[in-house]
Amino acid sequence: MVTRESRVPDCSGYRNDRDNGLAGDATANANAKLVHKPETAPKGLRRYGDGIGAEVAESVKTIFKADNVPIEWEQVDVSGVDTGNKHSEELFRESLASLKRNKLGLKGILHTPIERSGHQSFNVALRQELDIYASISLIKNIPGYETRHKNVDLCIIRENTEGEYSGLEHQSVQGVVESLKIITRAKSERIAKFAFSFALANNRKKITCIHKANIMKLADGLFRSTFHKVAEDYPTLEVNDMIVDNASMQAVSRPQQFDVMVMPNLYGGILSNIAAALVGGPGVVPGCNMGRDVAVFEPGCRHVGLDIKGKDQANPSALILSGSMLLRHLGLDDHANRISKAVYDVIGEGKTRTRDMGGQATTHEFTRAVLDKMESSL
Repeated sequence: MVTRESRVPDCSGYRNDRDNGLAGDATANANAKLVHKPETAPKGLRRYGDGIGAEVAESVKTIFKADNVPIEWEQVDVSGVDTGNKHSEELFRESLASLKRNKLGLKGILHTPIERSGHQSFNVALRQELDIYASISLIKNIPGYETRHKNVDLCIIRENTEGEYSGLEHQSVQGVVESLKIITRAKSERIAKFAFSFALANNRKKITCIHKANIMKLADGLFRSTFHKVAEDYPTLEVNDMIVDNASMQAVSRPQQFDVMVMPNLYGGILSNIAAALVGGPGVVPGCNMGRDVAVFEPGCRHVGLDIKGKDQANPSALILSGSMLLRHLGLDDHANRISKAVYDVIGEGKTRTRDMGGQATTHEFTRAVLDKMESSL
């Protein structure tokens, strides 16, 4: 098993590849060291998720197998759609046990039905039970793939375990619901330190704290003041803060001003979706979730794609690139570079693109094109 002392992803490959046509990856932890590198293959959990999860996960599985990636997988088919029945709960617990053992996972998106009450989202439960506190979404233009905005290269870091997603809500009297937003100094400080360490590890220059402290003066005020207190220990980095309303507008009008953005849970969910649209949509945005002991890799923009499930139309790029990030996390840089370069080359050439990117290719055809690129690079 591979473990690491630090949980700050090193995206230096992602940054350094900016000028040579690679959009790169995020991961291998910064602060540098592998505590133990096993002679046998490391183990990881693979969870297909809901909607298009099985289809895009199959694409990753095919590509990893073709590249002889030395990972032994434990597969658990958890579904957020089927929450509430005993079998689903057992599978979820099985997946938690696997993550605790292996410290590593590749995850499809788990759907949380709006109409189902009385059950906590599996996504939220996973993060809270394993203290997977930092979500990272990498938002960057892909060379050769034209979008409305150019020169977008930003990272959204989202606190994963509290805020409005604490899951603490109840109906106090008929027709009156109270929902608690929890912000603590300890977790605000932890995510701020993570963001600053991430910036230093990846040659980032600026960090923006996103908040709503003008209205939520105590909760978001604490998050904002804690951020600025932590910033005092990082004098080489430029810092500012921005109200989330304005940040949403600025993201779609002038996204180039942003570098690293750190924010509470709810704002991160909204802004990661906004930012994904700037560079091509959820199908091309990789991401990861880091905790003190566990790392889980999944698309950076969480769209289940229920409307295209089973139609062979899904874009597997986000999960493939998230898998590439996982490989870099394990120190398997050759595999990570070969796979991510093939994905970006296929997208950049424009001959084989899925429908969300303006093409007509199926999931299988896109996967085949990536495999062909990998073979031609050997």
